[in-house]
Amino acid sequence: MSSRTEKKSAKGARSLTGLPPKQGLYDPQFEHEACGVGFVANIKGKKSHSIIRDGIQILLNLDHRGACGCEANTGDGAGILIQPPHNFLKLVAREARFTLPPSGDYAVGMLFLPPDAAQRAECEKIFAEIVVEEGQKLLGWRTVPTSNETLGNTARASEPTMRQVFVGRNKKLANEMAFERKLYVIRKRAENALRYSGKVQGGEFFYVSSLSCQTLIYKGMLITEQLGNYYPDLSHPAMESALALVHSRFSTNTFPSWNRAHPYRYMAHNGEINTLRGNINWMHARQALFESDLFGEDIKKVLPVVCTDGSDSAMFDNCLELLVLSGRSLPHAIMMMIPEPWTKDESMSPEKRAFYEYHSCLMEPWDGPASIAFTDGKKIGAVLDRNGLRPSRYYVTKDDLVIMASEVGVLDIPPERILQKGRLQPGRMFLVDTEQGRIVADEEIKEGIAKAEPYRKWLDENLIKLADVPAPGILPEPDHEKVLQRQLRIYLRRFAYSHAAHGPRRQRSARVNGDRYSARGSVESVAAII
Repeated sequence: MSSRTEKKSAKGARSLTGLPPKQGLYDPQFEHEACGVGFVANIKGKKSHSIIRDGIQILLNLDHRGACGCEANTGDGAGILIQPPHNFLKLVAREARFTLPPSGDYAVGMLFLPPDAAQRAECEKIFAEIVVEEGQKLLGWRTVPTSNETLGNTARASEPTMRQVFVGRNKKLANEMAFERKLYVIRKRAENALRYSGKVQGGEFFYVSSLSCQTLIYKGMLITEQLGNYYPDLSHPAMESALALVHSRFSTNTFPSWNRAHPYRYMAHNGEINTLRGNINWMHARQALFESDLFGEDIKKVLPVVCTDGSDSAMFDNCLELLVLSGRSLPHAIMMMIPEPWTKDESMSPEKRAFYEYHSCLMEPWDGPASIAFTDGKKIGAVLDRNGLRPSRYYVTKDDLVIMASEVGVLDIPPERILQKGRLQPGRMFLVDTEQGRIVADEEIKEGIAKAEPYRKWLDENLIKLADVPAPGILPEPDHEKVLQRQLRIYLRRFAYSHAAHGPRRQRSARVNGDRYSARGSVESVAAII
């Protein structure tokens, strides 16, 4: 599973921005992660700076879940995902001398770019051209303030330049999801043109942490205590969000890098995906057949869907992103990728069983052990895979706060504030809908999705079972002697014997059913076959 980026590096050498090539006992396809993950959210969707502050505190308390290298100040990765802080972004846009439209009518992207000014300018030029070609408006750029004084030498050596790009929404796009799809196309085109083409100097630095009108991600090759200091933006009182998803990375058998830090665009992950090779192969096998009314011809621009230079979590996110943007709700997509153990569950409703059976024909489970926290900027939740080996717990407070993490104690909450405590269960989903202002129960989510379409009817009409396939008629038995002669001809050709039917030659030969084969190899090799 060598990445396209590393294939262009010197033999045996590791690119500072990516994985080394396959060598000795090391193979990049076994890159996995086991980390600390958590989120805090206001159930009613009320935005505040305290949510971001609490998210960073959760991250600090998950420090032991992350890892560092031989340098104590070079981390495996840490990051935070929030809603776009419109008031803050208006302020910084004004400082950069451009104006932002109302919230929802623009997207903000967090880009990793080359440190070299000329290379960076070329990347930005190509990115801007793609934005215009896709019918959107580039509003402006902003250099994100960073402070790397506390970073180790390894992290500094591969540190990209952080830039934010602002993209205005074309009025012809009907809604925010149509805009999100177009932003996805822009990002995929930019990745293919800059990171993977091998034609742009410094392209290996190019990475889009987020490009969305619904989410914004700050992350890097950091330890947990460095995140707030590295990004001064996060301390600004105008930085407000109703949710914060955080992650402290412990890369097992992997090489850390800036872009492999979590959260990803829709999720953060504790654990590993042990069915990864099969999941990737099936995604690659199916993508040539992809069709979408929502994407139209744009679907061809987003291939390949899975970027194999990412970690197992990154590739899970690649698949999840496509499923959501192609028209499914986020919980629906999660149910497809992380199904319950449904095949022998006698208590499961017929509708839910039909849902899982139908989708098993479309998607194989991405099995862990894994605890997945996910969000689209409006809903936030978590799920355990059916193995249930990555525990996660949550608190709900009387003042509408939800705290979920891979362990208890990530925030100091007085007992009198706590309304409810719970834990994630194998195959079960925990979901907070900030638009509805409530926690949605697992059964309500899944039964609603399962009953939305006639999955049992579709299965009965289209599923072909092997037991129902009629037995074939009597097949003629092939002549054994002819089969043997055909096999011998194949073997002789493999051992470099050419057909010598055009007349006698004075060289060693073998005869098969009257035909003579002349030797470019040895007579002994023919004798060994015959």
